[in-house]
Amino acid sequence: MKKILLIGNGAREHAIAEALQRAGGVEIFAVGKTKNPGIFGLLGGGEYLLKDVCDVEAVREFAARIRPDFAVVGPEAPIAAGMVDMLAEVGVKTASPLQTVGRLESSKAFTRDLVAKYGIPGNPKFKVFHDENGLSDFFDVLGGEYVVKADGLKGGKGVKVSGEHLHGREEGLAYAKECLADSGRVVIEEKFVGQEFSLMSFCDGRHTVEMPCVQDHKRAYEGDKGPNTGGMGTYSDANHSLPFLRASDVAEAADITRKVAAALLKETGCEFKGVMYGGFIAVRDGVRLIEYNARFGDPEAMNVLSILKTNFVDVCEAIIRGELAGMKVEFENKATVCKYVVPEGYPDNAVKGVKIEIGALPEGVRAYFSSVDAREDGLYLAGSRAVAMVGMGSTIAAAEKLAEAGAAAVTGPVFYRKDVGTAGLIQQKIAMLKGLRN
Repeated sequence: MKKILLIGNGAREHAIAEALQRAGGVEIFAVGKTKNPGIFGLLGGGEYLLKDVCDVEAVREFAARIRPDFAVVGPEAPIAAGMVDMLAEVGVKTASPLQTVGRLESSKAFTRDLVAKYGIPGNPKFKVFHDENGLSDFFDVLGGEYVVKADGLKGGKGVKVSGEHLHGREEGLAYAKECLADSGRVVIEEKFVGQEFSLMSFCDGRHTVEMPCVQDHKRAYEGDKGPNTGGMGTYSDANHSLPFLRASDVAEAADITRKVAAALLKETGCEFKGVMYGGFIAVRDGVRLIEYNARFGDPEAMNVLSILKTNFVDVCEAIIRGELAGMKVEFENKATVCKYVVPEGYPDNAVKGVKIEIGALPEGVRAYFSSVDAREDGLYLAGSRAVAMVGMGSTIAAAEKLAEAGAAAVTGPVFYRKDVGTAGLIQQKIAMLKGLRN
């Protein structure tokens, strides 16, 4: 039996645990602040350490005792906290990146500067500010079309866009000053107009292997309205592209990731091992880079891992050994739709401590648990996204029908976005990009 250390206790980590167990012959040793019932049911003889995922010393002791064959770090915070570096010190190999290359996610400024320095396409017009000097002038240069990015990890909620979250120059300037006061650094950049998509790639430091494209829905309410969230749902198509993308868009995004991986190695002398998650946008004349994450997306992990055909343990070990180039990584030709069931009031005033029930799920639906408390008498809301329902089918329409049935089976003070993956919303996105490009 292979021992695998899994750090994290959300739905993303539930999906990782499931993919690892599907490979067979593994025991999972999990670390999380609370016990995820989905992961707990997949340990296969392993243990569950109830500790904060950033508690480096507690994980050090745990790893020294269990001596895992390798580790996978799910969330961004422990990567930024140097968890992988510590594991390397104690001789544990990890299919996740070291802190220095993890800056790809933990510092928006680092990534923009890296892409600019190595002449990689995809950057917007941007400036990194460490104080207010020149800040007002750059807002004048960009006019009303700007994006303000807090530097550092903000759980997907630190980016504010003109016309959506901020209105007018003064609101943008005020938020930029707030970011400066908070972390001493802020990135201001031009606003892209187009359709966003996620392209995640396995990376062994020198080679990348692309996963199916996914589109996320960050806004809380239907019609892409309301505050930003960690992600309300996602979909992918059976051909591993998306209905609004050209083949050249996917190739362009993949090329940017390959060049960024090479630039990271040159800049830091350190190989990025793990998942490079590119947030891209298809615009009038091609593809631009929004940002990078240094791990699987949540919910995107559920879309891609649920249809991964290749043995996931083998993929992790190829990443660690630097042998992805010789490996054929395959995904089923299925469409997927994920709908997140969240507490009423999410994201700002989420209900917690209230029981929910999950009814019978149809075949072709998988439930991934996130922020829930498993008590003797059932599941209780814990204050954030609760359960992700993933439908898989031959078409997006078939997958959406299954995901909808799964989400509707959850009762309690919850809601979800019914429009994720629906033909109406997808047609709007196709028409928007087509109009832009014509």
